[in-house]
Amino acid sequence: MAPPPPASMPLQQRLLHLAQTLQFGWFVGHLTLLFCSLRYSLSYITFNYYSRWARFSYRTAFVAAAATYGIVVYKAYRARSRQGTRQQPGALALLGDENVQYLLMALVWLFGRQIPLALLPFTVYSVFHVATYTRANLIPTFQPPQQSPAGGASPGGRPATKSSPLADTIGRFVKEYYDASMTLVASLEIFLWFRVLGSAIIFTKGSWILLAIYTVFVRARYSQSSFVQGAIGQGVARVDALVANQSTPPAGRQAWETVKGLGRQATDATDINRYVGSKGQAPKKAQ
Repeated sequence: MAPPPPASMPLQQRLLHLAQTLQFGWFVGHLTLLFCSLRYSLSYITFNYYSRWARFSYRTAFVAAAATYGIVVYKAYRARSRQGTRQQPGALALLGDENVQYLLMALVWLFGRQIPLALLPFTVYSVFHVATYTRANLIPTFQPPQQSPAGGASPGGRPATKSSPLADTIGRFVKEYYDASMTLVASLEIFLWFRVLGSAIIFTKGSWILLAIYTVFVRARYSQSSFVQGAIGQGVARVDALVANQSTPPAGRQAWETVKGLGRQATDATDINRYVGSKGQAPKKAQ
């Protein structure tokens, strides 16, 4: 993330400098997504989720999501170009980028029918992105860090600065709740898969195509996210405990073992690292 404008600049120039960056557009996109999600949630809890404002809020939220992830993907492409990398990643390598995956899914949800649960993972991400940008860029722009009293210095020999109490509070919030929130996102994405599966079972229009697309997305998330792996592992363990109960008929146990076996085979057969040759590389985090 780019540093805030220099404290020596007047406030108006600092704000103009900040607003002219792509990162600020990324922030505005996440902020818009949060406001639209809140507006849609109000319509949802009052059972007006197909009203004009509800549809507008839902679609605008995913427009904002696509814009934010599009900015991140574009910045990554521009960074590679500036480094003189002539050969850009192939299609499969691009699909291995989490930001590309979320960009594509935002477009899928944007043009598909409304599924309220699809908004929640993007909303949780936006909460932390807005909080991080506010702490790292907005607060230092309005209130530049002040030097500590004379005699204070950092280990590097530079004058020590005193950060904003609000920035410190936001930093503690992000640090304390980040892991729990990413686990929540993983659980929501898995629940959403079952929601899409349910639509496919009753043959809702376009649901089987959506199920295929979203299954590919969840498979990619499983290969890249330890939180998704943990959420699926916990779910499997709970079902194992239920099936192990003596009251479970043998046919039920056999069916569950068959499902697990098919799941393992599908996981091995769809390992994207076999095709992009990126085994051992750390995936880029969604931003």
